[in-house]
Amino acid sequence: MRLDRTLPAIAAILLAAVPAAAAQAQSSSGNNPPLGGPVVSGVCYLSREAIFANAKVGKAASARLKQLADQAQGEIETERKPIDADVQSYRSQAASLSADQRQSREQALGQRMQKVQEDQALRSRELEATRVKALGQIAQYAQPVITEAYRSKNCGLLLDRNVVLGGNMANDLTPAVVQGLDAKITTMSFNLEQLPANSGASSGAQK
Repeated sequence: MRLDRTLPAIAAILLAAVPAAAAQAQSSSGNNPPLGGPVVSGVCYLSREAIFANAKVGKAASARLKQLADQAQGEIETERKPIDADVQSYRSQAASLSADQRQSREQALGQRMQKVQEDQALRSRELEATRVKALGQIAQYAQPVITEAYRSKNCGLLLDRNVVLGGNMANDLTPAVVQGLDAKITTMSFNLEQLPANSGASSGAQK
């Protein structure tokens, strides 16, 4: 009998998603010399990933997500410990039990383990929903700042910085947006999103 223990890994992936994307973009640009060239009038650049990773509110959101992930993992560990103990007890007694007794005990343990796995999967979905909502709120805070920076630079076109292969990046709005967002908001607090236990099964059926 084996219990899936994927929640820590999933939580780590959720927490690292935005900073990792920003770090990858910075690494890619740092490994090769810039192509340079003339400034393209009216063309500006922005990295939302870098905003989320470097703005104070983004860092606060990441810290809160880690806290929620640790709490969720603690709940799963607490739920799992008595089952682990009962599994060990069953293994030590299995040889002295009849076939019917073994089948009954294994069935009961299997049902309890399945419940923990379902709770684990639910917490993972809730963490993802929480992350998505938090990033959405930060995006709402950032949008007016982006608009202001766009106008102040007389931009006529805004491109995702992370998909630009090279060129003169003088009109990168990202640092100004991070600075403006820091002046507007530095922290945020939120709780774990609550989802129905069958949310994963329902979405899977819809697909």
